[in-house]
Amino acid sequence: MPEHQTIEWKESWHDEFLEWICGYANAYGGTLYIGKNDKGDVVGLSDKERKKLLESIPNKITDTMGIVADVNLLYEGKLQYIEIIVDKYPSLISYHGKYFYRSGSTMRTITGKELDKAILKSQGRTWDGMPILKLQVTDLRREAIELFKEKALRRHRLTEEETRVDDTILMENLHLIDEEGYLIRAAMLAFYKDPEKWVTGSYIKIGYFGNSDSDLKYQDEVHGSLIEQIDKTVDLVYTKYLKALIYYDGIQRIEQFMFPQEAFREILLNAVVHKDYSAYNPIQISVYEDKIYIWNDGEMPSDLDSTEKLFEKHSSKPYNPKLANVFFKSGMIEAWGRGFDKIKEACAKYDGRLPEYNISASGIMVLCKACDKYLELLNYKEDLYLGQSDQDHDQDVTKMIIAFCKQPHSAKEIMDYIKINDRSFFRRHYLNPMIKTGQLKMTLPDKPKSGNQKYYV
Repeated sequence: MPEHQTIEWKESWHDEFLEWICGYANAYGGTLYIGKNDKGDVVGLSDKERKKLLESIPNKITDTMGIVADVNLLYEGKLQYIEIIVDKYPSLISYHGKYFYRSGSTMRTITGKELDKAILKSQGRTWDGMPILKLQVTDLRREAIELFKEKALRRHRLTEEETRVDDTILMENLHLIDEEGYLIRAAMLAFYKDPEKWVTGSYIKIGYFGNSDSDLKYQDEVHGSLIEQIDKTVDLVYTKYLKALIYYDGIQRIEQFMFPQEAFREILLNAVVHKDYSAYNPIQISVYEDKIYIWNDGEMPSDLDSTEKLFEKHSSKPYNPKLANVFFKSGMIEAWGRGFDKIKEACAKYDGRLPEYNISASGIMVLCKACDKYLELLNYKEDLYLGQSDQDHDQDVTKMIIAFCKQPHSAKEIMDYIKINDRSFFRRHYLNPMIKTGQLKMTLPDKPKSGNQKYYV
C-alpha cells in the first residue's frame, strides 16, 4: 500500500512524529508505520527498539494529547515493525498547545481563522451559526422580513399560515435562534439593516473598468440586509453597468446583454452564500466592456475545485448552511446544487458561454464572458470608421439609424448609438441627407434655436 494522506512510513521513531499523530486525529485518521523505508519495504526494528517503543509510544500519545491510539507489533518474515493506528477525533486535538492537521502528504499547523473554523467544526457548529448576544428580534429590519415572506410565498417555500406567525417564531422556525435564545449571525446578515455593525465587509462593491484593471471609471456599493442586497445589486448592474445592444428581428426590437441576468443572479447568490464573512472583505464585481468578474473571499468543498466539477451533478455543501437555509426558504436559491444547473440552462438559452471558476486559497473568482451575439453587435458598431464612405457600409449605418429612431432621439443619442464622434461629419454624411430624402423627420424645438430637436421615422 503506497503512502498517501492517511499512510506514512518511517524507518525509526522520533518524538516529532507525535505531531503527525495529532494531525491524523484532527483530519481523517491515519496509520503510521515504524520500521519501513520510503519505498514501503520493511527494514525492521531491533528487539531493544521494539520493546522500548511499544511501551513509550502509547504513553506519550496519551500524556501529550489525551487520546488513545492502537500500537501494534507486526511481522514480515523475521523482521518486526510497529503499526500506529490513529482514529479521527470529533473534538480538536492539540499537541503542546499547537494544533496540527494532515493535508495531502504534508503536516501543517492550524492557526488564526483556520483554527477558529476547525474548533467550530469539531463542536458541530458553523461560523454563521454562532450567537450575537446584543441583537434582538425587534432590531431586525421590518422591510427585509416582509420581503423574505413575499418571496417565500411566491415560490411556495412557506405557506400563508407559516408567514403569519410572530417574528420570533419565524426566526425559530428558520433555526436562527440558538438553544440559549440568542439570534445567530445568519439572522443578522440576512435581516439586520446594517450587518457591517458586526461584520466588516458584508456588502457588495461594483466597479466599471475601461481599458485596464487600473482604469476605474465609476463605482458603487450596495449595503443593507443580504436579503435586500441581491435584488438591488442585480438591478444596479443591469441598468447602470451593463449596456444592452439593440438589434431587430423583423420589426421586433431586441435588447442583447453580454451575459444572461438569470445566470448572473445565481452566481451572485452563490457568492453570498459561500462567502467567508470572517475575512471581512466585500464581494467585488468588476464590469468591463465584454466581461464581468465576480469575486468573493470564500471557498468551495474540496472535491469541487474546478469549473468542470461544479457543472457536474453534485450535492449542496454551502459554506454558511444557516444563511443558505434562509435563502432557500425565500426561494432565491435551490437545494442539491441546482443553482449550477440553472446557470447552465440560462447560458444555453442565451447561446452564451458558461462562466469560468478560479478557486484558490485567495477566494473564488468567476469570469463571465460576453456571448457571441453581443460581441458580434459590439464589433459591428466598433467597425464604423469615421471617414469610411463605402456604399454598403453607409447603407448599414442608415438602417441602424432608422431602426434606432422608431422612437424620437436627439442627434447626440444617435451619434452615441452608432459610435460617431464627429458631429459635422455625422450631420453632413447621414443626418441632413436622411432628412432631405424623408427617411428621418424632425420634431419642433421647445424654443427657437434651442438645438433640442429630436429625429424619428
